[in-house]
Amino acid sequence: MAVILASGSPRRKQLLEMLGLQFEVWPAQGEEFLPDGIGPEEAVKKLSRQKAASVAKDCAPGDVVIGADTIVWHDGRILGKPRDEQDAARMLSSLSGKVHTVYTGVTVIRDDAVLSAAEETKVCFRRLSGPEIDAYIKTGEPMDKAGAYGAQGYAALFVEGIEGDFFNVMGLPVCCLGKLLKEVGVTLL
Repeated sequence: MAVILASGSPRRKQLLEMLGLQFEVWPAQGEEFLPDGIGPEEAVKKLSRQKAASVAKDCAPGDVVIGADTIVWHDGRILGKPRDEQDAARMLSSLSGKVHTVYTGVTVIRDDAVLSAAEETKVCFRRLSGPEIDAYIKTGEPMDKAGAYGAQGYAALFVEGIEGDFFNVMGLPVCCLGKLLKEVGVTLL
């Protein structure tokens, strides 16, 4: 049995390594598709299933595939990864001084078992100045992250509070994943 992470995210890889899990990384390929009008929780579950399924079709019987997708939900819309620096500045300005929600969907596939769940975490940002936003963007950190920030990096300076699973904000709700893995016969402790 192999455990396969269907993601190239260095943060997800780091979290699985933290758990002592032996795994391979096979980044999911293909275009992500969401129907119009879908809510954030269903969106991340659907995207995580798409990623896991795209990798699972090439696996051996008994292999376990983990797929995940994270979004930031703010003012009734999804904030994905920024297209460019201006988009990152727009996102960070909109999050400044407000509470937003991070959703991560996780799917575990093993043979015919396909288990999906979503985790929700509220994040409160302090007020950010224009120069702070510009300096943060210059680090390059926001460019590959949903909502244009990484709470485990420089943006830790912006986070006044978190309600829920911190690891969810990093892109992989570890407790939720542990429960799903246990259901398919993989125990971490």
